[in-house]
Amino acid sequence: MAGQTNAFEMAQRQFDHVAGLLHLDPQVAEILRWPMREFHFRIPVRMDDGSIRVFEGFRVQHNDARGPNKGGIRFHPAETIDTVRALAMWMTWKCAVADLPLGGGKGGVIVDPATLSTPEKERLCRGYIDVMWRNLGPRTDVPAPDVGTTPQMMGWMMDEYSKLVGQYTPGVITGKPLGSGGSMGRTEATGFGVIYTVREAMKHLKLDPARCRAAIQGFGNVAQYAAIGFTELLGGKVVCVSYWDRDDRCPYTVSKEDGIDPRFLMSITDQYGTINKSQASAAGYRIEEGGEWIRKEADVLIPAALEGQINAETVQLIHERVKLVAEGANGPTTPEADEVLRERGIFVLPDFLCNAGGVTVSYFESVQNDMNYYWSKGEALSRLDDKITTAFEGVLEMSLQQQVSMRDAAYMVAIDRVVKAMQLRGWI
Repeated sequence: MAGQTNAFEMAQRQFDHVAGLLHLDPQVAEILRWPMREFHFRIPVRMDDGSIRVFEGFRVQHNDARGPNKGGIRFHPAETIDTVRALAMWMTWKCAVADLPLGGGKGGVIVDPATLSTPEKERLCRGYIDVMWRNLGPRTDVPAPDVGTTPQMMGWMMDEYSKLVGQYTPGVITGKPLGSGGSMGRTEATGFGVIYTVREAMKHLKLDPARCRAAIQGFGNVAQYAAIGFTELLGGKVVCVSYWDRDDRCPYTVSKEDGIDPRFLMSITDQYGTINKSQASAAGYRIEEGGEWIRKEADVLIPAALEGQINAETVQLIHERVKLVAEGANGPTTPEADEVLRERGIFVLPDFLCNAGGVTVSYFESVQNDMNYYWSKGEALSRLDDKITTAFEGVLEMSLQQQVSMRDAAYMVAIDRVVKAMQLRGWI
């Protein structure tokens, strides 16, 4: 999981590599390879039994040259400052490659949210805002949900901020519930965005989606809608998903040779992504070890869980049939594994292009909050498709022009846009 690889060192290595390709001024590179601001804090929360428990929290603001910092808040027991730094840095590139007027930020709390009651989660969410509110805002830093957090939790955070500043401020947080300033299409956004990029990559690779099989790691929000999108939008077949079992404290892979039904699996999945094994088995699904997803005979692999999952060891397990890796998760492929994928000629859709759908609709949500006028789901998803397709085309063009990988090309597009914004603002 997150402890296998230092995500921030990986993010810096990826950046340093492309900074070299771009012949970036070393002084400019030094600004971009570190966050501009970091907040480390402790949040005291009164628990249901009357005791007080102190949680460790973080917020990292990487770069805001192009606009307010933007990025989710993770509640995860293995959260570290280096993971948050990496995710904030990747958010800078993600917003830039999607050409959104936003910078990169990320937050986290070291906690397993499944161990908290609903009132305890609410107090922790409000406590996070109580500490950070002076450094958040629609024009400053806009959090959103991430691993372990939900739209309801964002609603509590938005409400706490609004109380503290003395006015209703829906634009301070995105990923909120519908009816509380949320956007239609936000639930599907990241997973469908993955599939829009997969669709465009398949056109480039001349693959027929209807003849293709996908294997997905994860079964949280991103993986669920990636599975729905691959089957319902593209007409392909998903042969497996994996998930983290909260009760057994280990991962499993749930597979079906003739294709899974993602909507059925969602109906037997709890809010933390744990699939009911007995119900799945009764419906004819095989329950396998968590790592089996990567061995499947598939055309497309979609890692949509945590960072560092395709690494120097696991990359050797990838089936020879695989032609495309679509990174639904942030940082799922280590640089060592990237080299192997490149040597094998596997087309990689890099994370900050592939999974930019979530932040794109979050940006749409902010726009709608400002207008106080809300779009239909069809309008939001249509705008998302246009934005993601345009971003893919720009990165593919750079890749072909410069004869570099899609990851390097995405970095080139993103870094160039951020550096230009810094120049225009007189920072460098």
